[in-house]
Amino acid sequence: MTDAGLRHGRASLGLSFGVQGVAFALLVTRIPAIQDQYGISDGLLPVFLAAVPILAGVGSVATEKVVARVRPSVVLRWAQPLVLLALLGVGAGREMWHVAVALGVFGLSVGALDASMNMLGVSLQRAYARSIMTGFHAAYSLGGIAGASLAWAGARWELSLLASYLPVVAVLLPVALIGSRWYTEGQGAEGKGPEGKRPDGTEAGASGALSFKLLLPLCLIMTFAYIGDSTVSNWSAKYLQDVLGSSEQLATVPYNVYMVTTLLGRAVGDLGVRRFGAVAVVRGGSLLAAGGFAVVAVAPGAWVGMLGFTMLGFGLCVIVPQTFAAAGRMFPGDSDTAVARLNIFNYVGFLVGSPLVGALGDAWSYRGAMLVPMVLVLATLVYARAFGPEPARYGGGHERPRTADVG
Repeated sequence: MTDAGLRHGRASLGLSFGVQGVAFALLVTRIPAIQDQYGISDGLLPVFLAAVPILAGVGSVATEKVVARVRPSVVLRWAQPLVLLALLGVGAGREMWHVAVALGVFGLSVGALDASMNMLGVSLQRAYARSIMTGFHAAYSLGGIAGASLAWAGARWELSLLASYLPVVAVLLPVALIGSRWYTEGQGAEGKGPEGKRPDGTEAGASGALSFKLLLPLCLIMTFAYIGDSTVSNWSAKYLQDVLGSSEQLATVPYNVYMVTTLLGRAVGDLGVRRFGAVAVVRGGSLLAAGGFAVVAVAPGAWVGMLGFTMLGFGLCVIVPQTFAAAGRMFPGDSDTAVARLNIFNYVGFLVGSPLVGALGDAWSYRGAMLVPMVLVLATLVYARAFGPEPARYGGGHERPRTADVG
């Protein structure tokens, strides 16, 4: 693999992460409009919302099997257009079964997309022999900010869902298809040959070398991180308004601040990993995130609460990309399988986080409920050694020469 090929592969994968950030934000930030368009009752809405991450988990499991036969880049090349078309389907439908089918396709294809994107990211990081994974997730955060801004504009101008989604999909779909021409697995990724096989003829994604017992700490960390993330995305506005007494307008600020700080943290996260190592960066992020939840829990007013949510953005942002990277280091011969299985716990955390905080808030108090994700994030410190070895030993402990001239 030439240096130019790696640079093109890195840029095209970053573009894919950004496109996915836009698509996902456009869906989740327009949920009230989706509910109104299809007449979905408040009682039925949680079923639709839960179905998406559940089906995404199914899509991730299926991707583990598929990449034993074809390269992750092939899965990604077709999964991303499906996500965009499913988003357009959500905006274009009128009947309840229309949105059910569209969200079903969206969930399945998102699972395949998330898994294959991170597989490619892990393999490219192996080729670079230095941390670049957090930068891909920074592109996702940037896309999320852009998507949320487009959704705000659509709501502000009272555009229909179709009118909001169609121009975005019309632009992003050809961009994603063109960009997919340069997808590449990093040099030595999985040791795959042209048919997705290892040189000895065995399937490259076979799970025989992968121990779930060894992967479990990373699965727990992924779950804890997404419980924290879903707590912010689902409860920050309600918490600021109902618990800390802010205005309705001010209550919309914490999640925007969280998204921006997540982007900023990820933009410099790889530099931190190269300088201090992944273990130190994840430990620091966990402590900062736990401190953020503590500040939110004891905040006397809205502005102190926003300080806590700012700390959460900077703290949580590094954990997820470094967890995927750690799985690639832990199982260099089966990183695709490890990433696909680890990706499932992304959705587990998303499913558990919001109802957990809501149930504790109703039964106890919302201040007390914020202590639960705090404790879970702190538990990451127990498993921080899983993010070694440092700084960049890939492929069964054989350190590749650093390619300083690669972008």
